[in-house]
Amino acid sequence: QVQLVESGGGLVQPGGSLRLSCAASGRFFSIDLMAWYRQYPGKQRELVASISSGATTRYANSVKGRFTISRDNDKKTVYLEMNSLKADDTAVYYCSADCAVQRGVFFRYWGQGTQVTVSS
Repeated sequence: QVQLVESGGGLVQPGGSLRLSCAASGRFFSIDLMAWYRQYPGKQRELVASISSGATTRYANSVKGRFTISRDNDKKTVYLEMNSLKADDTAVYYCSADCAVQRGVFFRYWGQGTQVTVSS
């Protein structure tokens, strides 16, 4: 079993900052890609940012220059530093991790989601 536990969501004013964390635990050999997605009500989940095991990062255009994804491989944790937050960033944020439960066989696991609300 692999579990991803998220933390750090909440209410913040426009222009403020939040830091999301997502820690992986359970039985797996390694973690490849880790990512953050968000979902608006009634919409499909969309990719916000991803980071490979080699620390290559990708960002959605809407968050470039404002959000930073990072990971700590020793702690099996991925982070999302969110700055200059806007009302449009209000959504439920999910982390994902591609974990090898058998050597060379990866499955994507998801966190439970954490609400981020940007409002004055």
